[in-house]
Amino acid sequence: MDVRRFTRNSTGKLVSVSIGDGDHAFIPRALPRKWSVSNELWPLLASAREELSRLDGIGRTLPSAELLLSPLQRREAIRSSSLEGTFASAEELLLFELQPVEAKSANERANDWREVANYADAVRTGTAMLDELPLSLRVIRTMHERLLEGVRGRDRAPGEFRRNQVHLGSDRRYIPPPPNELTRCVDDFERFLNEADAIDPLVRSYLAHYQFEAIHPFIDGNGRVGRALLSLCAFKWSQLSRPWLYMSAYFEQHKDEYIDRLFAVSANGEWEEWLRFCLRGTIDVCRDGAVRCDRLRVLRDTYHDRVGMVNKRMHALIERLFANPITRVTDLVNAMNISYPTARADIDRLIGAEILRAMPDVSPKAFYAPEIMQAAYGEP
Repeated sequence: MDVRRFTRNSTGKLVSVSIGDGDHAFIPRALPRKWSVSNELWPLLASAREELSRLDGIGRTLPSAELLLSPLQRREAIRSSSLEGTFASAEELLLFELQPVEAKSANERANDWREVANYADAVRTGTAMLDELPLSLRVIRTMHERLLEGVRGRDRAPGEFRRNQVHLGSDRRYIPPPPNELTRCVDDFERFLNEADAIDPLVRSYLAHYQFEAIHPFIDGNGRVGRALLSLCAFKWSQLSRPWLYMSAYFEQHKDEYIDRLFAVSANGEWEEWLRFCLRGTIDVCRDGAVRCDRLRVLRDTYHDRVGMVNKRMHALIERLFANPITRVTDLVNAMNISYPTARADIDRLIGAEILRAMPDVSPKAFYAPEIMQAAYGEP
């Protein structure tokens, strides 16, 4: 790690570690329990709060929160995993959810699909735990365990804090605290999660995200768990109806700046620049979420109008498409307790109404709703 980049404004201290011919690790100082927002940052913070509140208001008025929440969480899973070099398309993830497959070797694409699916499940698991528990190390470890369940990192101590030194990048661009400092770091981090009520919820969320990434408590999966935790922090502290804020698309779009801003906080105490970057991202992703929701709502109403008063089952089938816009005949047979010919006839009606299309080169045969796919997962 290039210690020359660390100044007296650094947010922690450097200690010697035995890596290679010798190097230094960074130990972040405990986060403050109070934070004064500068006059320059206030307008941006106010705009970010407004956009997040608007998105939450849209979510509260939906006939079902899953209309927006499911695609947001899947998109977050795809983009957060992509930041770590694991790639899956929305179509691949949705097909995998319908019919999970076990990889027989480390190089199979099914490994990537499961990793991405696990991320979305880890977010849902953490959200459910917050019904009974505060934000805590227990929640974080459970999310990490879920993230690595059945994937290539399952031998990297799922749900357990690391006991050895790690580093980021082959050039050791960042080296987090050594194992003997880890317990103190994570214990204080947990106290911050539950003691810093005097700090604005969004500011507090981004302080927590930095600190988690600086501590890097796990052998593997820190980036993904940290971004999932960010969503839960904003959800809990901003008192949202659901965890609507997902930043990975913005972080991926500005990947180099995201990495540089995190490092600049450690090396030079550049908190203001980090918060400005994150608040701009908050505005961006909240506006994007609102646009997607409006499009999905219009499509939902349009689709129900297209099928008219055929039967209640057709309207239930449409609702299912907004939960997962890909389906197979057998999925409908099992989910709706109908015969195969009836399910096939229902799909044909939706094809005739220009709601479904057959997916090319997919076996067993599947059908998808292209307009829903574009609204939910397409790029703005």
